[in-house]
Amino acid sequence: MDLALSDEQRMIVDMVRRFVREEILPLEENLDPDADELPPEELERLVAIVKEMGLYGLDTPPEYGGPDIDLVTRSLIAIECSQHRAGLYAPCYYAFGGSRQAQMFEATDEQKDKYLHPMLRGEKRVFFGLSEPSGGSDPARAIQTRAVRDGDDWVLNGTKLWISGADRADYGLLFARTGGPGRKGVTCFIVETDWPGFHVRRVVHTLRSAKYATEIQLEDLRVPNANILGEEGGGFSIASERLSRQRIPYAAECIGVAVKANEMAVEYAKIRETFGAPLSSRQGIQWMLVENEIDLRTARLFVLDAADKADRGEPYRMESALAKLISSEACGRVVDRSMQIHGGLGVAKDLPLERWYRELRIRRIGEGPSEVQKHVIAREIFGSGLH
Repeated sequence: MDLALSDEQRMIVDMVRRFVREEILPLEENLDPDADELPPEELERLVAIVKEMGLYGLDTPPEYGGPDIDLVTRSLIAIECSQHRAGLYAPCYYAFGGSRQAQMFEATDEQKDKYLHPMLRGEKRVFFGLSEPSGGSDPARAIQTRAVRDGDDWVLNGTKLWISGADRADYGLLFARTGGPGRKGVTCFIVETDWPGFHVRRVVHTLRSAKYATEIQLEDLRVPNANILGEEGGGFSIASERLSRQRIPYAAECIGVAVKANEMAVEYAKIRETFGAPLSSRQGIQWMLVENEIDLRTARLFVLDAADKADRGEPYRMESALAKLISSEACGRVVDRSMQIHGGLGVAKDLPLERWYRELRIRRIGEGPSEVQKHVIAREIFGSGLH
């Protein structure tokens, strides 16, 4: 793997870094420490700038209007976009657009006209409904929501949990069991949130600063057969492949906030004095910053390795799991050490460290907990004969 950035990648990184420094950071000086949205007029202004940069619509294929970039470049952008207070869960306040529900690119032409294209234009919001109270990390076996065929419709009953944005979405991708146990019994449906039988039962607050998850109750929800995404029984493969790919930028976002936290810690160690000498002269502080550097470099290498494998068309399930596991764990340690170096300031809302600390803790659970990633890695090791 060539670790050197191409001229184009270096230009893109510089552009995004300048955008964050000149446009995002000044705005945050006047926002609530836990804010994750901008006034519509500000967001519109930022989107216009991003479109001029040619980077609007991250994760959207070029044929649908997204930038023509590979996954390595996408990951480099993610590292830069997240280097601000709200950067972990609202990188650049969504000014770069993007399509988190990339599964919709598997849709039929009719489904694309009705759902995908309005989403890409920003006219409709979408949620992803996979997890259930019975578990989200093993959907092949854990999904208990049932879909029963009734003429040209399917009737869905069940409960979904930890679903982000379902209370504000126009439609969602919802996975239900249409057959027997295991992978081949799961089907993906496109479900509109204003249909009878769709209920957002409650909001579930977490450590995230502003956004929250929801619980969905489905009571005899009728979904047309035409709203199956892909094939009946093919829901698991749709979810699995796309989630493996999306975990890589997800892991890269962890690196961005940790990079910023480490920079803050280094600068603070230079100016803060204790017992007549700067913190930077203390071996204990020096070693904490060395450990930060090791964690950051390790996480970056694993993320870029996973992205590079995907770009080359090679199997990358293990690399994706490694990237997510290592980045979420390592970057949490970096922010924790950086808070410790700042002392009392580290836990004050004046600085973004306490927000990053809370939100990075979720990253060890979201998109598959660390323990599940280890299970995936172990399965790949034994399945492929790697040592």
